[in-house]
Order: sequence, then C-alpha cells, then structure tokens
Amino acid sequence: MSALSLLYLRSRALPVTAAALAGVVLVAAWSADQLQDRPHFDHTARAPVVVLAPLLAAAAIGTALHSHAEELDRTAARRWWPLLLAYLVVATVLAAGALAAAVPGHPEAFGAPAMVRNVLGSTGVTVASAALLGARPSWLPMTVYGSAVYLAAPNEPGRAAALWAWPLQPGPEAGAWAVAVAAYGAGAALLAVRGPGRSR
Repeated sequence: MSALSLLYLRSRALPVTAAALAGVVLVAAWSADQLQDRPHFDHTARAPVVVLAPLLAAAAIGTALHSHAEELDRTAARRWWPLLLAYLVVATVLAAGALAAAVPGHPEAFGAPAMVRNVLGSTGVTVASAALLGARPSWLPMTVYGSAVYLAAPNEPGRAAALWAWPLQPGPEAGAWAVAVAAYGAGAALLAVRGPGRSR
C-alpha cells in the first residue's frame, strides 16, 4: 500500500470507523441471539436487528467521508475519486460480511442475505446523502426512512412493499434486492461525480 493510500485512509478516520463497525457487529450478534432465544419467538424476531444494524454501519461509513480539507482533495495532483470509491467498497464489504456473520442461519427470512441487502441499500442512500448534504448529516435521511418503514411496513412481504419497504423484506425477495442494489450503485456514482458535499 502506498504512502498516499495510507494518508488517505488516515484522513477518513479509519481507526474510529473500524471501531464503530466492530461495535455495531458485536451488538448486532448479541441482540439477534437474545431476541431469537426468547420464549415464543423465532428467527423472525431478528427483524429489528436486520434493519437497525445496517443503519448504524452506514452512518459510520457515511460520516467517515467527511474531509477536513475539501479544497486539498479537489485540487490534488492525483484524482481523488478512485480512492474514495475504493474506500467505500472495502468498508461496505467488511460491514456486510461481518454483519451477515452476526445473524447466521435462516436465509429465507431475516438472516445473512437480508443483512447484506440492507447494508448495501442503507450505505447507498447514506453516501448519496453525503454527496448532496455533506458527510456529517448523511446518516439522517436513511435513519428517518428506515424508521418510517419499520413503523409502516405491512406484515405480508412482497408485492409493492418489496419496493418501498425493502429493509423489512425477507432475504430472497427479488424486488427488495433490486432497490437496494440500485440505491448502492446510484449512491456510489453520485459520490464519485460530486464527492462529499459541504456540510452546512
């Protein structure tokens, strides 16, 4: 790894972000286990963890996009967006993999596939918000949306709910995956084109 890459990672508060993601993973694993082990509950009780943990992971990734020297990033001799996208992809893969391991089993419902999908979708919305609003408040739109979906989503999955309530869909739901992947792709593209916006 080059000295430039190391400096870039330090500028993105990598140690703090990694610690935050590790904390989210540990709390998610403990919470999923506790919810599933309660009497009269099963693996579907892990739905709150599958919604909330990706929100927290995406918030950590999004706020780490903040730069203390935006002008230096934009006027650097080397293009900054490849490093930015590499950081985003690596952070997303690590968060998705670790959180998927935190809720093993039952892929047909609220298990690893749903967790990976929600990490992708939540991170996509968060980085799009970082490009439009700035890195520091980037966590807010997805948190508001995720909370609204959790309160309003119907009990029956599929149909139109697969599109607008994708965080609360079972793992194999194709429509929910399509929305999450599209959100991640759009967020990454917007971030590459605009970079993190200036927080006001």
